[in-house]
Amino acid sequence: MGNSVATEPVHQQLEARVRNIMDTMDDSTPLASQLVNENMRRERLKGRGLPKPDRTRYFTISNQKGGVGKTTTTVNVAAALAQSGLNVLVVDIDPQGNASTALGIEHHSEIDSIYDVLINDLPLQDVVAPCPDLDNLVVAPATIDLAGAEIELVSLVAREQRLRRALDQYATYRDAEGMDRLDYVFIDCPPSLGLLTVNAFVAAREVLIPIQCEYYALEGLSQLLKNIEMIQKHLNADLVVSTILLTMYDGRTNLAAQVAQEVRNHFPNEVLEAVIPRSVRISEAPSYQQSVITYDRSSTGALSYMEASTEIADRGVAKKT
Repeated sequence: MGNSVATEPVHQQLEARVRNIMDTMDDSTPLASQLVNENMRRERLKGRGLPKPDRTRYFTISNQKGGVGKTTTTVNVAAALAQSGLNVLVVDIDPQGNASTALGIEHHSEIDSIYDVLINDLPLQDVVAPCPDLDNLVVAPATIDLAGAEIELVSLVAREQRLRRALDQYATYRDAEGMDRLDYVFIDCPPSLGLLTVNAFVAAREVLIPIQCEYYALEGLSQLLKNIEMIQKHLNADLVVSTILLTMYDGRTNLAAQVAQEVRNHFPNEVLEAVIPRSVRISEAPSYQQSVITYDRSSTGALSYMEASTEIADRGVAKKT
């Protein structure tokens, strides 16, 4: 009997400690207040199924400013939707291949990748690989070969349309094979406006912009919006900035709250209510080749991304009604 506590699973020991701490303090303490708030948020999500969109929703996740949580948002929103039973494709067109890494997909130079789709016309179905942690998530990986794709695309016919054509052909292939239709496609872009990003904008119908809650948050955003307007005018009239997600929020600082309010004032209809906090778990997950959703589902970071994904799914339905 004396060893029974030692043999308990670690998470049960942690839960017991949290309960003991909760018993010794009232709801007015910061930690207790945070725990109560998170429990309420989890209860709101518990047992909720996410609505399937009427047709595939194509998102480009883009921000020309680096370090804003673009890839992190791509993989975690995709993982949260897939875990809810929706069919999701992630297309990694960033030569660094960080989205591929975070989802546990091999992307060394010897394997076929999105580079071969864009440059050599390889069918997308020959490139996509299943995410090992999520049944409904498939990934078109990036390799370092993409670093030279910007130059190689210049001389190709319909260079801006190549990703869109590949995605259309893949949708036709899935239908012909009796596979379920994709519900969401997320395209992770490099932090620049080259031909790879232009391909993503042409292939997408919606743009999701992550904005970090830090000084200079809106820096460069006006230029990004001008570039999107150019794409809308000349290449893809259906493209809209539908979603803005606040990331790296630090509730301990007044600056984060001020920046969040400023962004909401500028984009009242696009900004999600869900906010992504600074989180050790979110930062750790890619080193284990996982999203935070599968790495630590009980963490605050995972909860926040599940809330954001639920809101994205609900908004898509609301726009059609």
